[in-house]
Amino acid sequence: MELYYSFSVLIVLASIFAYLNYRFLKLPSTIGIMVIAIVVSIFLVLFGESVLPRTFGHLHKLMNSIDFTEVLMGAMLNFLLFAGGIHINIIDLKEQFRPVLIFSTAGVVISTFIVGFGMFYLLPMVGVKLPFIYCLVFGALISPTDPVAVLSVLKQAKVSKSLETKVAGESLFNDGVAVVVFTVVLQLAIGKEVDLGVENIFLLLLKEAGGGLLLGVLLGWITSRLMREVDDYIISVLVTLSVVMGGYLIAKQLHISGPLTMVAAGLFMGNFNVRFKMKSVTQDYLIKFWELIDEILNAVLFLFIGFELLMIKDLNHFIVPGIIAIVVVLIARFVSIWGPSKFMSFRTRFSPQTIKVLFWGGIRGGVSIALAMSIPKSEYSNLILSITYCVVVFSIIVQGLTIAKVANPKKIAKEEEEKESIALD
Repeated sequence: MELYYSFSVLIVLASIFAYLNYRFLKLPSTIGIMVIAIVVSIFLVLFGESVLPRTFGHLHKLMNSIDFTEVLMGAMLNFLLFAGGIHINIIDLKEQFRPVLIFSTAGVVISTFIVGFGMFYLLPMVGVKLPFIYCLVFGALISPTDPVAVLSVLKQAKVSKSLETKVAGESLFNDGVAVVVFTVVLQLAIGKEVDLGVENIFLLLLKEAGGGLLLGVLLGWITSRLMREVDDYIISVLVTLSVVMGGYLIAKQLHISGPLTMVAAGLFMGNFNVRFKMKSVTQDYLIKFWELIDEILNAVLFLFIGFELLMIKDLNHFIVPGIIAIVVVLIARFVSIWGPSKFMSFRTRFSPQTIKVLFWGGIRGGVSIALAMSIPKSEYSNLILSITYCVVVFSIIVQGLTIAKVANPKKIAKEEEEKESIALD
């Protein structure tokens, strides 16, 4: 009953905020919902206990009762990643395989260390001390771009298909690497013995990421075969739901990446109609169902992010460290994109405009907050959560609202044509 109550309140608030945004703010739906939630949170933090004590108390209790890390990483993210994977064309992804692979692996590691060193040397200048190992923890959790936030924003940006695939593909696949890096660094931070040998870390990454991708493809193949035999939209929807919910339970038991399992399953099932025929009516219902799930859960997730402000103690004390974190994360993002791109072959090397979009489109979101909240309570956990929140809010609002202006499709197309002509000559 408690779960039903919590979910009901969140859905009602999300629908009210979505309506207000549609009527008055006119922002992209998810960003508008988050902005309104932040404004409400700030009002409640400043005046709630005196003006609306019961409302403040109920909302604070509600947010306390929900384990954001478990809800996002263990439930919502699986549905959202599966829905995101369904809508990506596997042929486009194959064409962009090399940059997606490099950015989702080497890019995450490069960014982690740049953020770690940057925070370690800059925070003492404002009187904040954070041990180097915890600076690396922050670097690991803030380096992966959030697939939910990125996919949500890309819908509004109207970028080219190849560029959309690069940005979306990177964000969908970098979670596996980021979680491994975060897990290893966090265990070192809390004093657990970890074998830092290259072989051990490689095997951990292979099991986490490779196992997740393999399980996802297997689930996608099996269910695609089943759906070919029973071409009914109700059964098709139920089967895809079972893939997401059952697949996560299997991944959890096997200790492999649930997010990558969902990405692989979604990619396979979203593209399987090339080999397994499905009636257009069934396919239409299936796509629309997952679009609806995607929109609803996105609304709830961004509402969550807005209301997380209620859970952070003395956020105003961490505004300056938060601004430093924003600058450092942006620098790390640029280097992790620009650096690897210089070592790619000429044919896959990116134009300045493409690098600009990849840099500014690296949006952080709920995944970073969920990882920050999973850090065991210590004298540094609230600092890390606070600066993570600052980076995420800046990323979603500022980068999310301006990426469409940064992404100049005509300029990108012109640069790509020039590159092709030079290659032909």
